[in-house]
Amino acid sequence: MTKRVLSQLVVSAASLSLTAAFAPSGLTNIAHLSSNNHLATRISAPLSSSANSDEVIDADIIALSTNPTLNLTPEGYGFSSPISRVMKESGKSGYYRAKSSESVVDVMGKIGKNEVALVFDEENDKELMGIFTDFDFIRLSTEQARARTEEESATFMAAPVSSFMTSADKLICVEPTSTASQAVAIMTNNNVRHTVLVDKCGPNFSFLPGTSVNGVVSMEALLRLIQSDNRLSYDKLSQKFPGLANKPIEQMREELKSQANALANNEETAKKDIIRVGTAILGAGSIALYATQSAWLSSHAELAMIAIFLLGYIGIIFEEVFEFNKAAVALLMSTGLWVTYADFYGESTGIASANVLEQLKEQLAEVSDICFFLLAASAIVEVVDAHQGFKVVTNLITTKSKKGLFWVIGFLTFFLSAILNNLTVTIVMVSLLRKLVPNDDDRRLFGAMVVVAANAGGVWTPIGDVTTTMLWINNNLSTIPTVTELFLPSLVCLVASLFFLVNNIEEDSSLAESTLPPPSPLAPRGQVVFWTGIASLLAVPVFAELTGLPPYLAMLTGLGAIWTMTDIIHMDDEEEEMKVPAALSKLDTSGILFFLGILMSIGVLDKSGLLKELAQFLNDNLPSQDIIATVIGIASALIDNVPLVAATMGMYDLADYGTDDKLWQLIALCAGTGGSILIIGSASGVALMGLEKVDFLWYAKNVSVGAAVGYFAGIAAYLAQNAILSGALLGGSV
Repeated sequence: MTKRVLSQLVVSAASLSLTAAFAPSGLTNIAHLSSNNHLATRISAPLSSSANSDEVIDADIIALSTNPTLNLTPEGYGFSSPISRVMKESGKSGYYRAKSSESVVDVMGKIGKNEVALVFDEENDKELMGIFTDFDFIRLSTEQARARTEEESATFMAAPVSSFMTSADKLICVEPTSTASQAVAIMTNNNVRHTVLVDKCGPNFSFLPGTSVNGVVSMEALLRLIQSDNRLSYDKLSQKFPGLANKPIEQMREELKSQANALANNEETAKKDIIRVGTAILGAGSIALYATQSAWLSSHAELAMIAIFLLGYIGIIFEEVFEFNKAAVALLMSTGLWVTYADFYGESTGIASANVLEQLKEQLAEVSDICFFLLAASAIVEVVDAHQGFKVVTNLITTKSKKGLFWVIGFLTFFLSAILNNLTVTIVMVSLLRKLVPNDDDRRLFGAMVVVAANAGGVWTPIGDVTTTMLWINNNLSTIPTVTELFLPSLVCLVASLFFLVNNIEEDSSLAESTLPPPSPLAPRGQVVFWTGIASLLAVPVFAELTGLPPYLAMLTGLGAIWTMTDIIHMDDEEEEMKVPAALSKLDTSGILFFLGILMSIGVLDKSGLLKELAQFLNDNLPSQDIIATVIGIASALIDNVPLVAATMGMYDLADYGTDDKLWQLIALCAGTGGSILIIGSASGVALMGLEKVDFLWYAKNVSVGAAVGYFAGIAAYLAQNAILSGALLGGSV
């Protein structure tokens, strides 16, 4: 019987302890109860906010030891400490004295470290009306969350604390002579974390009206005192538990070693050990190779760069297997490529030349454009979301069919990415999906569909996709023919992919579990923030067109505008959650660094001429320009499409292939939509990896085939449309 009660108390004390302050040896005393000490043996379920007055505390008396030599703590310490000592050691009353008319927000501000508030009658300040604890505040917050307007929500915090307190008739109490063990049992049995200290308790430790309150005892204070008192020596532990070996700590250590050895003897641990050893060898070998200025590197710099690139991509692709963060891999890959190019490539002399340093600055400037663009766009979207701005959109979406929502989101993304850029649209839509689609697996598939739709929608306008913009700025494409001749192929690409991917959606009731509240009007502040955010995003291409400055500067300007506006709106608010600094703290910094590493790596391959050589190889070995454009699109699924298109622009002269030539339109279509085949093939896909933690292999297994179906369908639609417009299918000419 004693062992059973003892084990129950160990489990209960360990689970309830808020301090977990164990002795240095890793063990604590269990309990010390002399023949005069009593312990209630019933240990109940987890704690809640109010007592159950119907329960009766078990009065069983268990004497753990009557032999004074085995008492591990003196009488009056540990579990036998009187409550009066617990209060003295804590050095505080344990409560804030509140009036019944005080507001919740005022009481919460004054509680401080006292943990709870005792609420007394406004007229008779000696009459205790109840107690207000963190559980009461949670109950208030739950009701507040159901408020339909900001004004209604604010009334909860302004309400009198007496409206949400736990009334005095539900309180339990202890007396100054009660022991810590009794208090632990009383609170545990009644599912509470606080009990009031009075001179005399009523039946079953109930609180008697009119009784004077001397303080509040918390479970935390009890267990902190008990744990600090209960320090066991080796000798006393061996006497207390003779079944253990003479040296219990040493025995425990040996058991831990055996357990560690058993854990290491499995396939998963062996795989990790191989990866660790392989990484260490690869790292040490690379450092030695570069530190010794190996002649092999100078004569095989191209091969070394290709190897670094392939190893880096393997690390990114198999991130879940290797358990390396892809941002770290991308940064290391970037550094390795630039060091090899600067110190060993071509005519390098072992140290970076002025020309290479200039190229590095140029590439960093280009990549910084995208990184700052991503940072500013993400922050704007986060601020709009904090003000519930997306209610404007979500209030219009009433379908509970997942397949129906799949099509709605797909077409919405397609048209938005034509007027915004596909990266911004991806960020916005993924934020929206977090509210619409509660299931993680479903949301990953919806997010992948957003990538496909955003890339397809960005092709048919000069401002939608970066590659189309490049061709437009370089006069390879003009506005009207781009819109009229690439719209249909882009739409076919989207529809074909959606037809394929929608089959992976299984209808169920999960949309009913979304975090969206019932449709309700958006508060005026929310409307102002929403439309300001949308205006900031829409103004990017206009700003860039009118000023000739890069888009990232327009996005940063929009961020500055919405930052200033929200500071003005919330000028008197202490809550920082609605302001831009809070939004910035939520951004995925590792995702931005991953973006930086990938684009810097691609950039050095472009600067070195390796991508140019690849493009030239395709031109020499493939029979037609249609196939070349198709292969470039497939290659853009693995390699960023920006340097690929840039290399293609350098291969073909505008004098030979004029503005709006079939070659340029097909390259814009293929490079834009081909990036959807793999998740690392586009800025949208890379953004999805960071936002929703979608890994390469999952995307390849569930989305790549559908994206490829749309890719080839779009090409077929363009070729058919071009043939009709040129009269080839009609046997005539225009």
